[in-house]
Amino acid sequence: MRCVADAWSAHEAELRRFLRHRASSDAEAEDLLQEVFLRALRRNNGLCGIDSPRAWLFHAARNLLIDRLRLRKDQVPLPDDLVAASNDPPAPVDSLTQCLPRALAELSEQDREAITLCDIEGMTQQDYARRIGLSLPAAKSRVQRARARLKTQLTSFCQVSFDGDGHVAGFVPRPPVV
Repeated sequence: MRCVADAWSAHEAELRRFLRHRASSDAEAEDLLQEVFLRALRRNNGLCGIDSPRAWLFHAARNLLIDRLRLRKDQVPLPDDLVAASNDPPAPVDSLTQCLPRALAELSEQDREAITLCDIEGMTQQDYARRIGLSLPAAKSRVQRARARLKTQLTSFCQVSFDGDGHVAGFVPRPPVV
């Protein structure tokens, strides 16, 4: 606690100027300044043991500014008639779902489970890792490898073609395996 108080008294005025210069208002700058102080208080051992408490305080302030800017994305109301019926054919990637059951059926049980749970049912990789008893990095690797094998299966079975940017350009539909 003492380390935070010492660092704060030494750098508060400089931090306030930094935040006022970059924030959209003085009130926002004061809110950010208070949040930096709270983060310093919540930190284990305060700011003791840090070589440069000033650098840590400014780093925290920059991160808070970035977070605020990300949250402040301007929202523009969309007209109600925007979602009108379209006569355009679906994009090739949307139609590719016809090939998915067959490609999934050809994968190993482990790959099929990873794809189904994480990508189709929306389970987080953290929950998936807990469910199968792996560390989070191991589960993430398993999901990535399963996705790569699924892409190979889709490319092979449905003759998927890609454009120059790597997006699906077309495919040949195949009947699902029954």
